[in-house]
Amino acid sequence: MTGRTHVLRADLSAGTVERERVPERWRRRYLGGKGLGARYLYAELAPDVDPLGPDNLLAFCVGPLSGSLPGESRYAAVTKSPLTGVFLDSYAGGTFAERLAGSLDDCLALLVTGASDEPVRIELGDGEGRIVPSPNWGADTVETAAAHSDAAVACIGPAGENAVRYATIASDAGEHHAGRGGAGAVMGAKGLKAVIARGDRAAPPNEDLARLRDSLAEAYADDDTGRWQAAGETLESIDFADEVGALATEGWRKGTFEGTDEVGIDAAREASVGRENPDDPVPGGFRVETDDGETVPRGATQMTLGAGLGVDDFDAVAALGGCCDRLGVDVISAGNAVAWLARASDAGAIDASVEFGDPDAARAVIRRLAGRSASTIDDLDPAVIETLRRGVDAAADRFDVGGIPTVKAMELPSYDPRAAVGMALAYATSDRGGCHRRARPIEREVFGSWSDADRIEAVIEAQTRRSLLWSLVADDFAGETLHDDVGVAFFRVLADATGLAYPTTADDLAAAGERIWTLVRLFNVREGVDRTDDAVPDVLTEPITDGPAAGSRIDPDEFADLLDGYYRVRGWGRDGVPTRETLDRLGLADVRDAETPVGSPFADASE
Repeated sequence: MTGRTHVLRADLSAGTVERERVPERWRRRYLGGKGLGARYLYAELAPDVDPLGPDNLLAFCVGPLSGSLPGESRYAAVTKSPLTGVFLDSYAGGTFAERLAGSLDDCLALLVTGASDEPVRIELGDGEGRIVPSPNWGADTVETAAAHSDAAVACIGPAGENAVRYATIASDAGEHHAGRGGAGAVMGAKGLKAVIARGDRAAPPNEDLARLRDSLAEAYADDDTGRWQAAGETLESIDFADEVGALATEGWRKGTFEGTDEVGIDAAREASVGRENPDDPVPGGFRVETDDGETVPRGATQMTLGAGLGVDDFDAVAALGGCCDRLGVDVISAGNAVAWLARASDAGAIDASVEFGDPDAARAVIRRLAGRSASTIDDLDPAVIETLRRGVDAAADRFDVGGIPTVKAMELPSYDPRAAVGMALAYATSDRGGCHRRARPIEREVFGSWSDADRIEAVIEAQTRRSLLWSLVADDFAGETLHDDVGVAFFRVLADATGLAYPTTADDLAAAGERIWTLVRLFNVREGVDRTDDAVPDVLTEPITDGPAAGSRIDPDEFADLLDGYYRVRGWGRDGVPTRETLDRLGLADVRDAETPVGSPFADASE
């Protein structure tokens, strides 16, 4: 066993696929997944490169332990986001992730550069790849997967082809998505319709890792989080958010939704025709039937397309989610785009027959966004749709209609941070824009009395830990629960088997997570990100009007103090830029290039 030591580089402009060795120092310090993808982006992308231009890099990354970890196998799509203009890492699980890891063999990633003049696909197997023409341009994600039924498929739908800046990379016929930030639009701009994985599923390379994986999988199934996931996957999120008054409803106008019972976990159980992986201890999401075929609603589907749009019919919400899945568009950004249009129509700024509570109008808007016909809104000004394809921020700027919060131009998920200030800090400091996956302190903060120090500690700890887990690339839930065991035990076995100097202590792993988070910050500050980009949107300074959190708001002055505290603990300056001392401590001083600024410590910064 020699481990994963190479990457495949596909140059779509030249039509070539070549193998190259990853520097051992990179493998040891950035591991794989998010970390390795970030290292390649920082090394190879010039500042201000066009995310939809041929010079952008799109990486399909696995980790050094892919196939050997408990829980669902996952892969990372890493690129510069066309929605936010900063770093993007997005993750998906399922069969494609398993077979991608097997197809890459001893490789940690497929790096895609350049752009093809004609639609192509990349076929992978045995650590090799080839670029071939793709006749499936124009097909949706289900149709594209069906055309390659003998392999595992990750592809774009019409949304990616039409440069919707929140288009997804869909896998397993739209059941899984590398969803947020527009990696699908990057694929579309490159002329890349699909990546086809023809290899077998990745498996543990030796018996020690196989035994370790199986024992930890059993432990996770018996863990509280494992039992929660087995019972309801993420669908209970909408019930929780509604209960605590943090459920963004009808375009962020309210904090609770009267229709939660109709679209929540109980409704899903009643409508379900099965589970994703019925034979597994943690069986995955609920399968439900729609007129367009089966779909697997997630928590974000019910929160954003249900409560967010005021739709209280489970079948209608599931159908909207299935529509997004087939077209290859992120449900959170798409739902917020429809909500913005409903608010703009209500305010008289846009002439559109789009209202909250109308799933047919929502479906029509989503189809139009993806470039499909929708007769019910044919009279809508095409300029509105074209602008909304660039995101809510672009539409708000052009038509002077706000109300939908974003961070770094990414629309927020439906956890309203006014009910838990720590969540506002998590959104504001997220490295890819408004994202709840980097840290979710709301799940604990609403049940306690937290200080600013508690909020800062919770957010930083989660961001650092997940940077490590997503570099492995580990299952979100199993990895979070088994963090110490996953890191230390697995890497000790891997280091012994390969002879590679992987980190094998808890302190070393924590340092790797912090190093990777800070490297991404370097990439972002080189793109111009600073303190002003870590702010909370103005709408969140207005109080919630209903429910248990009524009256709650983000105080800008208090949040500024909270952000100062976060920067201090991170070792960044008041402007949000890592200091030289921090870069030295994390071994990043020699990585930083001359175009990336260095922060001044708080004691030396002008007050």
